Amino acid sequence: MDEADAHENPFPEIVDLEITDSLDLHAFSPKDVKAVTEAYLEEARKSGFRIVRIIHGKGVGVQREIVRGVLAETSFVKSFKSGDEFSGGWGATIAELG
Repeated sequence: MDEADAHENPFPEIVDLEITDSLDLHAFSPKDVKAVTEAYLEEARKSGFRIVRIIHGKGVGVQREIVRGVLAETSFVKSFKSGDEFSGGWGATIAELG
């Protein structure tokens, strides 16, 4: 691999991650939030989760709106709302999958 390839993809190998009922988007680049959220929801549904928490942070709300846009467009998402005081408040969104 030459230096140009290294800059294009910092993670050239596929890594399997365990799917849990919570996804923290702080670990991902903002440009990847939509794709990561879509992929996570599919895998969470396949894993049988009925309720999931997506942590997008408080900030100015850009990532929250991206996440909620994905949730609104996903046919198997029954509902979603901000987390309560114990699950991240408005820095997280709780979604019910059906």
